[in-house]
Amino acid sequence: MLTQRLLLSDRGGMLVLGLVALMAVIVPVCNMLVPESSPFHVSTYLVTLIGKFLCFALLALSVDLIWGYAGILSLGHGAFFALGGYAMGMYLMRQIGDRGQYGNPDLPDFMVFLNWDSLPWYWLGFDMFWFAALMVLIVPGLLALVFGWLAFRSRVTGVYFAIITQALTYALMLAFFRNEMGFGGNNGLTDFKDILGFSITDKGTRNSLFIASAVMLILGYLACRYIVTSRMGRVIVSIRDAESRTRFCGYKVEAYKLWLFVFSAMLAGIAGALYVPQVGIINPGEFSPLNSIELVVWVATGGRGTLYGAIVGAFSVNYAKTLFTTWSPESWLFVLGALFVIVTLILPKGLVGLFDRLKRKGTKTDSQTGAGQTTDPKEAP
Repeated sequence: MLTQRLLLSDRGGMLVLGLVALMAVIVPVCNMLVPESSPFHVSTYLVTLIGKFLCFALLALSVDLIWGYAGILSLGHGAFFALGGYAMGMYLMRQIGDRGQYGNPDLPDFMVFLNWDSLPWYWLGFDMFWFAALMVLIVPGLLALVFGWLAFRSRVTGVYFAIITQALTYALMLAFFRNEMGFGGNNGLTDFKDILGFSITDKGTRNSLFIASAVMLILGYLACRYIVTSRMGRVIVSIRDAESRTRFCGYKVEAYKLWLFVFSAMLAGIAGALYVPQVGIINPGEFSPLNSIELVVWVATGGRGTLYGAIVGAFSVNYAKTLFTTWSPESWLFVLGALFVIVTLILPKGLVGLFDRLKRKGTKTDSQTGAGQTTDPKEAP
């Protein structure tokens, strides 16, 4: 019953998850076992690049959950992504020890450079992986809980909610740029060495992070699918379509929206934590409001309210970004804006909706062809 609800009734999701699972097996094998001289060899650069796309797909999934099903447009999920990344980055910085440029076993290099005498209290405990993993969930979740409670109890919705989430992201970006915050200022956290005792530049570690990103994407999708197909999911959809009517029926609308918002923020934090060790840096630029806006474009391009459409959109837009920023970096923002306009006017249901439309058109054509070939009994000799 549960398998049918999660997968068998979701053919598009099964296809996308199957491709992700296949990728999680083939890419590491082709990187580790296939010789570099072979055309089937996958370079370590490509492993890292696809690993980034998997993290972005998980982030897009978290946005589609609240925007596509609850109608909550958040332009602040980049902040939750960055907070999860900073939590993991703090753990990685503590693992450097005396191998830093200044050789201080207790303080990161940027704190030594700024003449700090001791580690700030909020850095304590980040030398343990379990504590950092817990903070990856707690910090974005707690911020979403406080912010969401204040916003939803005041019944802030629609474009007003989008504006204040964008303001939250911008405020955090400005705060993290300050050296006094103790997070590396504009340079951020970088020069990581180890994770769980393994060299972060080792090929095996890279592939392990890649597999972990794919597994978390699959688990995150199944969790979101479980939510939207449950009784709670039906209430959430009714809140999106008719919030006042749902409230009059006796449901605590604010509680449903708050719970979903917190869960979505935690998913974004996990995506950020997996992203940082693969790219090797986290800085305040990840808080940029432009990143959150671009994230919404991913979801809209793939197909809002489908879950697997968010994954398709994240991969397709970021692949296009990789190509355009290589060929013509200055034109990417124009391409992104044009893409958003095209999706809004021509493809309101995204790429997934386009595939469904073509599929239905093909099925209709086949049925009409079959009907045309049927001989009328009155015309038969």
